[in-house]
Amino acid sequence: MSSKTKIVVLHMKEIIYTAVFATLAIVLILLLLFMFLPQNKETKSNEEKYMPGIYTSTVTLNNTALEVEVTVDESHINSIRFSNLDDTVAAMFPLIQPAIEDIAEQVYDNQSLENIQYSEENPYTSQIILDAIGDALKKAEAH
Repeated sequence: MSSKTKIVVLHMKEIIYTAVFATLAIVLILLLLFMFLPQNKETKSNEEKYMPGIYTSTVTLNNTALEVEVTVDESHINSIRFSNLDDTVAAMFPLIQPAIEDIAEQVYDNQSLENIQYSEENPYTSQIILDAIGDALKKAEAH
């Protein structure tokens, strides 16, 4: 009887390299799956929906009524501005125009009124403007 016994010698270095490359391949496949699979439709349905149009809210500063005008489409806030800011009001309240521009830029980026940073120069004015924008957006919300 002759038996042919084969002995296989595996080097530890080869086993480690194989395990590392297999792990990297699995990570790469998972990364590609997460990147290229379509996103959940639930996140899109949870977005706030607006009735497209222009909505206004009134801000009263020192017996002067200013209207904050918010323009929205179905799912985005497109524009925020004062609709009746004249030179007299701008001269009486010089920080109001920069405040609304700063807030509007943050709202465009976030598409919400959450996590808005106020300027240290005029936090009270910024809060009043933010409340007016919130009132206009409540009018715009689709039911």
